[in-house]
Amino acid sequence: MEQTVRTKQFHLLQQRRAGILLHPTSLPGPLPSGDMGHDAYRFVEFLATSGIGLWQMLPLGPTHDDGSPYQCLSVHAGNPRLISLDWLRDRGWLDETKVSVAATHQDYRQACLHTAWEGFNRHADESHRQGFEEFRRQHASWLDDYALYCAIRREQKNRIWTKWPAELRDRQAAALESVRRKLHESLEQVRFEQYVFFSQWYELKQYAHRHDVWLFGDCPIFVALDSADVWCHREYFELDESGRATVVAGVPPDYFSATGQRWGNPLYNWEAMQADGFKWWIERIQSQLELFDVVRVDHFRGFEAYWEIPAEAKTAVEGHWVKAPGEVLLHTLHEHFDGLPLVAEDLGVITPEVEALRRRFDLPGMKVLQFAFSGGADNPYLPHNHEVNSVVYTGTHDNDTTLAWYQKLPAEQQRLIEDYLGYPVGGSMPWPLIRTALASVACLAVLPMQDVLGLGEGERMNTPGTRSGNWQWRFDWPQIPADLSGRLRHLLHLYGRDSGYSGGG
Repeated sequence: MEQTVRTKQFHLLQQRRAGILLHPTSLPGPLPSGDMGHDAYRFVEFLATSGIGLWQMLPLGPTHDDGSPYQCLSVHAGNPRLISLDWLRDRGWLDETKVSVAATHQDYRQACLHTAWEGFNRHADESHRQGFEEFRRQHASWLDDYALYCAIRREQKNRIWTKWPAELRDRQAAALESVRRKLHESLEQVRFEQYVFFSQWYELKQYAHRHDVWLFGDCPIFVALDSADVWCHREYFELDESGRATVVAGVPPDYFSATGQRWGNPLYNWEAMQADGFKWWIERIQSQLELFDVVRVDHFRGFEAYWEIPAEAKTAVEGHWVKAPGEVLLHTLHEHFDGLPLVAEDLGVITPEVEALRRRFDLPGMKVLQFAFSGGADNPYLPHNHEVNSVVYTGTHDNDTTLAWYQKLPAEQQRLIEDYLGYPVGGSMPWPLIRTALASVACLAVLPMQDVLGLGEGERMNTPGTRSGNWQWRFDWPQIPADLSGRLRHLLHLYGRDSGYSGGG
């Protein structure tokens, strides 16, 4: 029997806890998306009052125009749209009377960030100036290239880098040096935005920790073609001489789509990555562990084998499975990091080989209750089949809300759920499934905020396979009943997920 690779287990995965899934963009606030301002701190206080020990969110990177956090411009950078303007006002860097009138025709927050950069140059004290310089030094390995990519991309009217002039597309040294001189102020602006993002994030993270709330992040296995990462490291991806992907990522037909999902991400040149000791992956995981206490690896099965689709194919049906060096990669990460707090998103087409890889590295998998009530008693998502080393969800960001999901089920399947739970559900959904998740033996139980609020149709975060209307969901404080924290706290105590309890297993 193959020996399990044991590392120093991360303490969050040794104690029964509960979490809420909410991306920061879904927080309340006056601007078009939530941010790291006062509402984020209030949400931490809500979690702490409710006894919730984890705040899970989606990737934090800067997004394209569609807003998908799974197709970011960088695997290291933070999304400037999450920056709190109040934080900038408090430091005297933002005077909104000086924000350009043109801001009415563009993103207001971005215009304020430009004004704040000017204010920083005029008013920042020595400690903040030193902090900015220290941040630049510490993150230079990715920050300088990211700033250059953003500045050129903006000058190129946001065109993908494969359509830039050849000398910029191919990163010719003389052309890049010329751009650095020409766009110096734009480069500094991008660096400043990242300094502000990380400064705000670290303050929020410290506040969460003081309230015994830990941060649970998300790391997409693949990256966007239109990203600083691919532009700067073409050798790590399957591209042609013009930078275009020759094969792309996706998944075969599944629960979500009869034709599969053609994500379009470029696939890795694993041979090149392995040749230099997976340096790119080590740096990527390091960035994630600076932001989060535990990280979910989205589409973990791609470390064992991935669905390779010809770039010219219109759907994912024409793809096929290709083996990946996941075992060597994970060994390398375990050797580099003292304990690796990762959760494997092992949904979809999971083979015994994928399961063996996850178990070999002792990584928790995922159990989604919305997937449980079809098939027979051996369905791995049914609670009686759960295992301690896993994270149970009522649903994820890709699912409908539990209430809407239940209401759309055929009457026969609704009766099956009632039969399994042992009592009539009636009008009480989603709370029966919330109770079931919390009662599971799984070490972590995570509830989407929509389910905690009992929301139904039209309140989901994302519909896989669609390109519009996603990533826009937000809640508001009046939606939270006065007794919600007490109700959650009672259930967490009942099922041994309140602070200080260490379950069996």
